Amino acid sequence: MKKIKFILLIYFSLITLQTALSQNSRIIYEEYDLDNGLHVILHEDNTTPIVAVSVMYNVGSKHENPDRTGFAHFFEHLMFEGTENIERGEYGKLIENAGGTLNANTSADRTYYYQILPSNQLELGLWMEAERMMHAKVDSVGIQTQKQVVIEEKKQSYDNRPYGTFLIETLKRAFTEHPYSWPTIGDPEHIMAAKDEEFQEFYDTFYVPNNAVLVVAGDINKEEAKKWIEKYYSTIPTGKKEIRRPQIIEPPLKAEVRDTIFDNIQVPLILQAYRTPEMNTKDFFAIEMLSALLSGGESSRLHKSLVDRQEVSISVSSIPLPFNEPSLNFILAFANMGVDPQEVENAINSEIIKVREELVSEREFQKLRNQFENSVVSNNEKIAERAENLATYYTYYKNTELINNQMDNYMSITREDIQRVAKQYFNADNRVVLYYLPHQN
Repeated sequence: MKKIKFILLIYFSLITLQTALSQNSRIIYEEYDLDNGLHVILHEDNTTPIVAVSVMYNVGSKHENPDRTGFAHFFEHLMFEGTENIERGEYGKLIENAGGTLNANTSADRTYYYQILPSNQLELGLWMEAERMMHAKVDSVGIQTQKQVVIEEKKQSYDNRPYGTFLIETLKRAFTEHPYSWPTIGDPEHIMAAKDEEFQEFYDTFYVPNNAVLVVAGDINKEEAKKWIEKYYSTIPTGKKEIRRPQIIEPPLKAEVRDTIFDNIQVPLILQAYRTPEMNTKDFFAIEMLSALLSGGESSRLHKSLVDRQEVSISVSSIPLPFNEPSLNFILAFANMGVDPQEVENAINSEIIKVREELVSEREFQKLRNQFENSVVSNNEKIAERAENLATYYTYYKNTELINNQMDNYMSITREDIQRVAKQYFNADNRVVLYYLPHQN
């Protein structure tokens, strides 16, 4: 009995310690605006001699013209071509020679560039991002080069990859009016048809300080960083062109959309995509927890039922897309050998019906809370992650403090919330269903 009491004492002590650590993981930052509209966020953490210099532009594929899709992603490539003061092909080399790394990514909602450098190279990183903002090479040589790169990327990542078109095929059925109906890769024909001046117009419109946030995080001296930011960014002119911000409300699906795609595959894929609310809403937090309940690891409901017990699927997952406007939750299941895809879908539907009709158990619910508590903390462990999160919350919501509120948002979700969103959104008349099947001979 004493041994049991001792173990329980240790257990509850660890729980208390974990809670205390979670509550003390507040991200401290400073933010301000330059006269040209550039928003600056500084986060000082001197525990490791590295620094992240990142810029997020408030432009993604949803800001594109419907007949010129793919521009946001195209610029993710073009912006590495060089600047007026950095020779073509030298941009990446300068960072790498300084001991750093760099990359970029594009989504439907924003474009993000970042560099991770030794902290003594902070000035270099600030200068280079300022160069990219003010003096990027948007010329015929770079444009023609990147056109071919984008064409090849579309072929490799989408057209010639098994199941590679599932996002394209789903989005165009789930959204009929909203620009989320096309993927960030866009249509290569639009890119090929575009003239040089159209790319210049895009750059002049979106790549301006008043449409960007600069985040400097890590081993910095804030006063020194402010001087360099003033030196390199304050003279960049404010953008004057009207920025396209589509205000389109996608109508409800009202009825299930169902189709079959024949692909160069061997294993059938059963896909369900449910229309859901946007990020950072109470319902989205609840849907994230519902998605984890369904497929968050081998002990999740879909895995235990479809993979372990019934053996109708070799793998299954539930994935909420992080869109800043009404979004989608994907359920993807690969059928086991010889299993009818309809049987797999029936098994998925049975598990969804269960969560709609019955409250999640206290044990499962506590497990979910633990998972999300750990996730919120781990998502801010690295300097690079903190920099991107700070940029995202400001760009999407103009509320940087959201980085410190996520734990409360998840912990406020109840078992009843999870059941409610399952009932409200995981319905047949609110989904797209696709079967990916092998080509028929």
